[in-house]
Parts: sequence; structure tokens; C-alpha cells
Amino acid sequence: MKYNILGSGLALSLCAVLAASCSSGESAKSSTGSETTQEITLTIDDAVTYQAIDHFGASDAWSCQFVGSWPEAKKNAIASLLFSKDKDASGNPMGIGLSLWRFNIGAGSAEQGSASGIGDEWRRAESFLNADGSYNWEKQQAQVWFAQQAKSFGVEKLLVFPNSPPVSLTRNGKAYGSSGSIASNLAFDKFEPYADYLANVVQGLQTKGLAVNYISPMNEPQWDWNDGGQEGTPFYNNEIAQIATLLNQKLEDKGLATTISLAEAAQINYLYETGNKPNRANQLQDLFTAGSSNYVGGLSKLEKAVAGHSYFTTSPFNTLVSQRQQLASAIGQVNGLRYWMSEYCILGDNAGEINGNGRDLGIDAALYLAKVIHTDLAVGNASAWHWWLAISPYDYKDGLIYIDKQKQDGNYYKSKMLWALGNYSRFIRPGYKRVKINNSKGDALNQNFLYSAYKDPQTGNLVTIVVNASTQPVSFNLKKTTANLTGLKAYITAADKELQLAHVADGQLIQVPARSIVTITTGGL
Repeated sequence: MKYNILGSGLALSLCAVLAASCSSGESAKSSTGSETTQEITLTIDDAVTYQAIDHFGASDAWSCQFVGSWPEAKKNAIASLLFSKDKDASGNPMGIGLSLWRFNIGAGSAEQGSASGIGDEWRRAESFLNADGSYNWEKQQAQVWFAQQAKSFGVEKLLVFPNSPPVSLTRNGKAYGSSGSIASNLAFDKFEPYADYLANVVQGLQTKGLAVNYISPMNEPQWDWNDGGQEGTPFYNNEIAQIATLLNQKLEDKGLATTISLAEAAQINYLYETGNKPNRANQLQDLFTAGSSNYVGGLSKLEKAVAGHSYFTTSPFNTLVSQRQQLASAIGQVNGLRYWMSEYCILGDNAGEINGNGRDLGIDAALYLAKVIHTDLAVGNASAWHWWLAISPYDYKDGLIYIDKQKQDGNYYKSKMLWALGNYSRFIRPGYKRVKINNSKGDALNQNFLYSAYKDPQTGNLVTIVVNASTQPVSFNLKKTTANLTGLKAYITAADKELQLAHVADGQLIQVPARSIVTITTGGL
């Protein structure tokens, strides 16, 4: 059977596209043929709901300060890949439709140049704050361009974050801590000027047409940040509480709707245990539990979501699962608190599963990423999920889009990690709720076959995402407890596909290719 051309479009039939070893022009194997290794039924019970999804995001650090000044055609194409919710003539998504953009507020190391002590100029950043205390809102223009593009594409939320206070406020006049020191690089008498500066940045970006929804005043406060690798400073929990309280007052005084996001923990376990970071960890207890000396949970401008990073907690698989189970349990003890997984890329050797070194534009890194996203959402109950570098010039697994490390112009390269994130971000929109989905073969976690489902409360439309990391295709029926599912579409990311559309015939057994991520939608999504 040839590929089925649907109407005037080029979308392929499901049996053609989802057959694991089917090549162009060849017939697909039947669901009972030798290609199929397993047949199961996934049943969605959308009457049982879990967390609502706030957003999926990525950050502009650090490449956007250069790429935002690249030739129009190239930077527009990159922005479209990140932000677009449009589809091409064949119905294939043109971008991953991020719903949040993270804007890095620089500390001024770029103006210092080599004297900054940060060897890689791509990790230096400009500051809106001048040394004399005045502001220059023409700084960070290339980053502002990307933020404006995000807005024009309809990206719903903007979050701004510094890695370090401005160099004019720090103890050592640098954008990172002093060698051998574990103290924050911000003296107590600079806490209020720092809070005032952050609120002023929110106002300043408004002059560029950018409404800031969230401000995150510190990043990974558990690390010492004293090696000059990038901008950064540690903070103790009592310092975080004091700065957040001061910032809360500044936002109130200025009548700003922006809310404060805390605490960008460097590892998720620092949210629920002290570990090796006394007075810098156990942040759920110290910052968000009433009665604690550093309690900030009652602040009027505090976003009722705690932010943590998934680094160093994703391998092996039992660690990936158990740490998120512990986190979900701990957060569940704080009334009304949500969890944002606010930064991740693939670091380290991950117990031999995958190494962070070396670019990987292919499906291997994408499958690992999808496994982490799934577990953060379905086990950790994350209501937001954010990638680290949207655009990377490095030979590392830290980018959705890769570029030549050239400031004026260069080539860009799409990775499968971009599209793997898109299997989630493009279809699970803000406000959707995760819903119950059962496996007829049993629901024990299997890292080679992961599945989750989400519902639009307004329309009832459903989104189901299946990650098949095995070397064999998997067949299943997709059902709903109360009604049959019709009009299904599937979007496949695999070694040779980038969210490629396939239509599903009503009642047809779905076969997911080996080593692929597939999003199945209802309601014409």
C-alpha cells in the first residue's frame, strides 16, 4: 500500500508513518504482523485530574545577546522554531510553541570585558544599570528583540532572572564570587538597592512593550559561583527571604503585577532535604512552611510555586523516579503550593546512560530528554517545565537549537531535543490538566514505554504523549472510559521525523515506532 495522501495536504496515514521500519512507498505491517512486539490498551479517565499546566519554557542565555542581531531571515527562522504555533501546508508544526520565555538580566560583566574575569565572552552579559546608578534601556537589545518576538508569536508569559546582582552592587565588583568564598557576593546593605534595581528592570522592560509576569531574583543559590565560569552568586535561605520581602514591597510600591518566583534550587532534592548545603537547602521547610524563621509564603507578590532544577537527579531511572516521588510528597504538605521544574539540560555522564559532552542532534538525546520531562510531569507533578539554553554555541547537550559560535552571523542547526520538547510544549497549553491514564498490561513504570495524558478543561480535547525508547515498535488501542475517541491525529518525533503529522483512522490500532516520541490529539489539534 502506498502512502495515503489526505485531501490536498501531504499528511501521511498512520499505518504508513507509524510503522517502525516502513520506508517511503512501502506498505506498513499490519497490527498483527511480525513488526509488532506488544499490544496493549491505554484508557484515559479524564474525570480524574491532577496538576494544571502553567507553561513550558526556555531561556535566552547566553546566545540571544548575539543571535538577536543576526541577519533578519536567520533570527526570524530561529524565533519561529521556538515560538510558532502555526502548521505548514501538510499540517506539520512549524515550531514548538513555547508558552514562557526566560530573559536573563545581565550583571554587567560584558561591559567589563576581559577584566570581568569570565573567560568566555558568551557567558558575560550587559547590564541595564550604569555604574553611576542611572539606567540605559538600550542595553541587551538583541535579547529584547527575542522577547519581543516571543510576544508577537503569542508566547503567554515572560520571566526575567539574574544570575548575579549588577557588578556595581556586588562585594568584589565582579559578577561572580571571590575565590574560596562561600558567602554571597551581595552585602546586606545592598539588599534594598538590589530589590529596587529588580523592580526598576521590570518597569524598564515595560517601555519596550514587555510585560514581565515573573521575576526570579536568584539562581541556583546552593552553588558557590566563585570560579569565573559565568555570572552567579550563592545565597543563604535567610538572605533569600530578606531580598524577597524587600522586592515584594518594591513591586507593591510601584503597582506592578509581576510576581516573585523562588527559589531556583540547583537540584530538586535541595527543596526537601538539607543534604550537603546547610542553611541553603531544605527550602520547602525553611521558606514555604508557616512558622519557619525564613517563611515568605504569605508575601502578596510571591508566586505560589516553588522552582527547582532537575540537574544531577535523573540517572539511574530509579533515582529519577524516587526523587520526584519524594519531592511531590513534600510539596503536597504545603497547602496551595505548585512545583515548577525551571531549568534542565543534559549534564554529566548520568550513570553511564548518556554523557552531556558532545552535541547530539539525533534521537538519543531526545529520548533521554523526553524521559525526564515525562517523569517530572507525571511523577513529580510539575506544573511547568523549562529547558536551559534555547540556543547553544557549545559542543554539549545543552541546546534546543545549535549555532556556529559567531557573533555576527552563522548557521543554525535543529536538534531532535527541540522537537521532543515540542511533543509536550506545542500541544499541552497553559491551563490543561494532567489526567489519569491506565495501561491494560499494568501501570508499573517502564523507562522504555512512558505515557501521560492531558485535557483542555474548556473544550474537553485530549493530548496523549507516548515515549517508546525501546528498539521495537509498540502497538496499543487508545480509549476513553466514557466514550470512543475519534478524529485522532498523531505527531511523531523520531530519527527521521520532526513532529510529523499522521492521521489515525477511527478504531485503528496505533503502532508507535521504535525509539520515538508520539503525541496523539483529539478535537482537531
